Amino acid sequence: MEKQRETFNDRPVYSLSELTGSIKAVINKTYTRAYYVKAEIIRLNKYPHSGHCYPELVEKEGDKIVTQMRAVIWKTQVEEINAKFLKITGEPLKDNISILCLATIEFSPQYGLALYIQDIEPSYTLGELMKNKMAVIARLKKEGVFGANKRLELPLLPKRIAVISVETSKGYSDFMVTLQENNWNYCFECELFPSILQGDKAITTITAQLDAIAKRQKDFDCVVIIRGGGGDVGLSCYDDYSLSHKVATFPLPIISGIGHSTNESVTDMVSYANKITPTEVAYFLIQQFHNFAIQVEDAQDKIIRYVETLFTREKYQIEQIEHNYLLLATQLLTKEKQRIAQIEQDYLLTATRSLTREKHQIEQLEQRCKLSATHRLSQEKNVMENLSKMIQLSSKQLLIIKNKELENLEEKIRLLHPHNVLKRGYSITRLNGKALTNPADAKPGDTLVTELSEGEVVSKVNV
Repeated sequence: MEKQRETFNDRPVYSLSELTGSIKAVINKTYTRAYYVKAEIIRLNKYPHSGHCYPELVEKEGDKIVTQMRAVIWKTQVEEINAKFLKITGEPLKDNISILCLATIEFSPQYGLALYIQDIEPSYTLGELMKNKMAVIARLKKEGVFGANKRLELPLLPKRIAVISVETSKGYSDFMVTLQENNWNYCFECELFPSILQGDKAITTITAQLDAIAKRQKDFDCVVIIRGGGGDVGLSCYDDYSLSHKVATFPLPIISGIGHSTNESVTDMVSYANKITPTEVAYFLIQQFHNFAIQVEDAQDKIIRYVETLFTREKYQIEQIEHNYLLLATQLLTKEKQRIAQIEQDYLLTATRSLTREKHQIEQLEQRCKLSATHRLSQEKNVMENLSKMIQLSSKQLLIIKNKELENLEEKIRLLHPHNVLKRGYSITRLNGKALTNPADAKPGDTLVTELSEGEVVSKVNV
């Protein structure tokens, strides 16, 4: 006999397993084959222990997620898909890429609805990357900043270089060795700003380092961003709008060396100069010194030729001037010699007369000084004698006054002596050896000693 179904409010009640079983039956009946689905992997969620992946798939309109669904890729499919991605794109599956996948739709009562991915087409991912890249280029051109960094002026000698790279990378090592070991001993001052160079984190870290360099803009002549080669997916971060815009509008020339000849990213396109490898970037900087050196050598040759011509012309003119001056100098010396002899004679006569006159004046001055000194000494002697008498008289008067003041002070001290005070009828009452000044301090039974001028009186407090 069929079991009667439970009801509530005249409606049948179903168990959760009955409901999920019904949903599973509908799903299995409706979705009977694999479907091609395009979506974006926001998180791959690969479990290293099992090798399975549980991607989170989304569909966006702009930056807004309009659909989200869980997916499953079993270990075997993960290995096959990664092998294809490595062959075609140069890198395995990762977060934040658009995909075209072949998947079945299944519903599990325990885990819910999910897409079970059988395969992923890597060429679609490359196509989506290219579409995004063209959109970024169009946006930068519309904003008028696409060629802004290229319009900057690179210094004649780009010596102070801010380097964005990874210290342990071969690309950075090649760059530094090429610069430091150049055959012409050109000197470069490089400062490393370490950064992640691939993946989504590269966008934020490179941008942060560019901000740090911009704060010290006066310390550098240019910026280089260098890394080794990689697949197109590995370079997709360099097609990001925010990073490309930062490079395009940066106040210093930026030279990029972030990929091989087939990997020209938007960042490469908007930078001041784009070189294939870090070594080529180093050669580019060395070439700037070469270009300046060539200009200096050309200028040096021109200066040497001009100076040689100028020396020849000036030498001839100097020889002519020398001949003319020699003739003129001989005539002038003869004339001046005669004039100097006459001046010498005149000065000798004048000096003799002047010495005689000055000698007479000095003798008169000497006599006046002697008379003036004798008179002044006599005056000062009289002043000193008068001052001595005044000091002696003042000292005696001062001693008399001070002696009188001491006698008056001595008399006051004598009168204020306690013995003399007691003689005038005063007394001192003591409690426990100390003068009693407040009656409240004496308690019944206390012994009081009253000192008089002729003795003491002992009393006891009763009340």
